[in-house]
Amino acid sequence: MARNMLNIAKYTRTLLQRPQIRHYSEASAQFPKITTHYTIHPRDKDPRWGEVDMERFVDEADLLIVGGGPAGLSAAIRAKQLAAEKGQELRVCLVEKAAEVGGHILSGACLDPVALNELIPDWKEQGAPLNTPVTHDKFSYLTESAKLPIPIFPGWPMDNRGNYVVRLGHVVAWLGQQAEALGVEIYPGTAAAEILFHEDGSVKGIATGDVGIGKDGAPKDTFARGMELHAKTTIFAEGCRGHLSKQLMGRFGLNAENDPQTYGIGLKEVWEIKPENHKPGLVEHTIGWPLDKNTYGGSFLYHLNEPTPLVAVGFVVGLDYVNPYLSPFQEFQRFKTHPKVRDTFEGGSRIAYGARALNEGGFQSIPKLTFPGGCLVGCGAGFMNVPRVKGSHYAMKSGMLAAESAFEAIVSGATQEKVGLEPKDYPDRIKESYVWKDLYKVRNSRPSFHTGLGLFGGVAYSGFSILVGGREPWTLHHGSPDHTRLKPAKECKPIEYPKPDGKLTFDLLSSVALTGTNHEGDQPAHLTLKDDTVPVKNNLNIYDGPEARFCPAGVYEYVANDEGGNMKLQINAQNCIHCKTCDIKDVTQNINWVVPEGGGGPAYNGM
Repeated sequence: MARNMLNIAKYTRTLLQRPQIRHYSEASAQFPKITTHYTIHPRDKDPRWGEVDMERFVDEADLLIVGGGPAGLSAAIRAKQLAAEKGQELRVCLVEKAAEVGGHILSGACLDPVALNELIPDWKEQGAPLNTPVTHDKFSYLTESAKLPIPIFPGWPMDNRGNYVVRLGHVVAWLGQQAEALGVEIYPGTAAAEILFHEDGSVKGIATGDVGIGKDGAPKDTFARGMELHAKTTIFAEGCRGHLSKQLMGRFGLNAENDPQTYGIGLKEVWEIKPENHKPGLVEHTIGWPLDKNTYGGSFLYHLNEPTPLVAVGFVVGLDYVNPYLSPFQEFQRFKTHPKVRDTFEGGSRIAYGARALNEGGFQSIPKLTFPGGCLVGCGAGFMNVPRVKGSHYAMKSGMLAAESAFEAIVSGATQEKVGLEPKDYPDRIKESYVWKDLYKVRNSRPSFHTGLGLFGGVAYSGFSILVGGREPWTLHHGSPDHTRLKPAKECKPIEYPKPDGKLTFDLLSSVALTGTNHEGDQPAHLTLKDDTVPVKNNLNIYDGPEARFCPAGVYEYVANDEGGNMKLQINAQNCIHCKTCDIKDVTQNINWVVPEGGGGPAYNGM
């Protein structure tokens, strides 16, 4: 499917350039309705919903946490620890959209245990799945045929001594067990679909998603209303580009004083390789080929210490790339064919695949963290150290600090101006922590890649900045958001990618099959369009349909529209792996990702 996109798009441009006399009915046929979701087509104006009982059951907690990743679970654990220490009753509820805790987690991952040491000092005795201490680091620049080593000095960001190669989904599942043992109420398979507000505008909690809505947007016989969860304080830990966090940023102006967030997409595979190629604890990173000097990105290759010889391999592409013909998935596949890389995988078998967007904005892109009734933590707040390729320990630490602040706000009895309690000293706690200090030191590394020298200028400047410990008396900026960076297709050269061989490189759909992703088929697509005509009129006509290439799961596909005599966008929502790339990179921000029914999405096993 993906391989046909280029030819289809060229055919479409020819059709669109033909002079046509269009009547209204013909225009409707050319741009058929795609989006049926109630966030675009409100149900109060739909007669099919007139007799439906829309009352929700209500439950109340002291502290509500949205998202069961490293940040959310660390917040939950820390809150219950504090309650036990102070002899306080504290009801902590956590909702997670994945069917199982850890099921939507995807990361490299090379984990710095600093936050875990603070949260659960006896984690080794408690059986935390940190089985692979880093034994050796390698960092290289790839040309088309060569691999040139770059030195790693002690204390530099790429120095991974003391860290662990982990399967982060397994670590998160273990954190979930620790949280439940402390009395945290965890509700997996529960999608937070709506933010609830008090009359004074402060956050009241969330509503979970309705189920039993047909693909056409009408209620089915199985329709069941979601429930409301109210709390004194709500911590949003949705991860990168959380859809509720995005709403909060807009409503409360949380981005008024920071740079726009910039992102990357990380694609990952897990392989079982030949034992003679396996070196548990080896950590390798590369920059350079197959990307050009003006496209930010690089690879990782981590050797795990598991019962079978497993490696995690991945590729990250900055979403500020400019060529609409670039496919992050295809660049990842091409990377594995490098003569200094492919030997690791030959004779092995690929057992898992996935992808997830990640924050790359760093210090300059941190938003205001609190608002009446709650706060943002983890990747939802942008706590990611790009030169270190790490963010999980910052996510955990931010969750812990937010829990400490929220706990004090809840139990102190101090009055606030709003009903929803704001953890007001949480930003100060962050600024006093290593999270803030670390991100400040490396603040100029990522934006330094935006010069005309591209990769080479960025590497040179980053080396200088690291040498001076980030003490340079200036701060570079990221510039315009990622979605504004694409150039029109006519200004760019199409990229011809090699065909997959099925052994080392693979096609998109067989890769998506390894994610285990699944959604109820008869529900409105959760990839919503604010305007159904934009994909063809704008994206296809000007940019040659980039969504068919930047999506790592084959969700977006341009197909022949027989009724309209043109092409139309088809959204294969069941393929979605919740990476959020489309929500970030769509040129006009016409795509808005919202949660599907709870439990849908990928079923990652330790990704």
